[in-house]
Amino acid sequence: MEGKNQNTSIEFYMMAFDSHPELKPLFFTLFFIVYIAALLGNIVITTIIITDSHLHTPMYFFLVNLSILDICCTTAAIPKILQIIWSKDKTFSYSGCISQLFIFSSALSTELMLLAVMAYDRFVAICHPLHYSTIMSRKTCTILAAAVWLLGAMNSTVHTSLILRLKFCQRNIIHHFFCEIPPVLKAACSDTFINNVVIIMADIILGMVCFILIVTSYTYIILTILKIRSADKKKKAFSTCASHLTVVSLFYGSSIYTYIRPAFSSDSETDKVMSAVYAIISPVLNPIIYSLRNKDVINALKKLLNVNVSS
Repeated sequence: MEGKNQNTSIEFYMMAFDSHPELKPLFFTLFFIVYIAALLGNIVITTIIITDSHLHTPMYFFLVNLSILDICCTTAAIPKILQIIWSKDKTFSYSGCISQLFIFSSALSTELMLLAVMAYDRFVAICHPLHYSTIMSRKTCTILAAAVWLLGAMNSTVHTSLILRLKFCQRNIIHHFFCEIPPVLKAACSDTFINNVVIIMADIILGMVCFILIVTSYTYIILTILKIRSADKKKKAFSTCASHLTVVSLFYGSSIYTYIRPAFSSDSETDKVMSAVYAIISPVLNPIIYSLRNKDVINALKKLLNVNVSS
């Protein structure tokens, strides 16, 4: 069953929806609506920020990067999910699965680091407002954004390279929505000990370190806000951080759980739920969270709509 030409003979079978075949029409409808909502929401946020010069600040620059990552996550996963649900063909080629895994894991690790960078931006804005423009200059923001994208791609390359070394049977059943590192490792026909060790190391280096940086940043932020005497200024400062904290809680909680726990135990149903949170639900909620709680974005949207109506 194993062979050297596995890149051409191996196939993966995505069986995530076979346990409830009667719900496939509902699943298709939900995933389709979620994908359109995520795509439109993130495109709208990106368009608003790019077209409105008042939003050309570090915080919104990083928000554009977050929206692009969310588009990458959903586009890498959901179209294939829709195809599998719609058609009777549940197969996924070896090259297609590996490509999806690389794109998704790259976007995931990049977003982990980007959220830490966004927390640092809020730390500088609130704790060192007089030096904000100097510290978070355009050059600094560009370097930080380029660094997280590069490190994310490098991290994904390491994991993908290790998976390419594994041997797979010709037919592999994956009880998941899409090709992601944990479920693909479960399907491997060879030992995955090194892969699991590297996953834990990456989670510690990327996930936990970034999470600690976020917690540290917000500890200083909260202490600084509590010293503010004006109630209105306190409320404004908290509101600028609340959106980011909500996104961090959803994304970090689900992604770290999914990538650390499989090395010790396995529960495919829980894995699917947690993956759906950061791969599907989070990209939909991010534009809503950042826009509904942000008057600048809402005003910019109204301005953009008024211009289009006038034209």
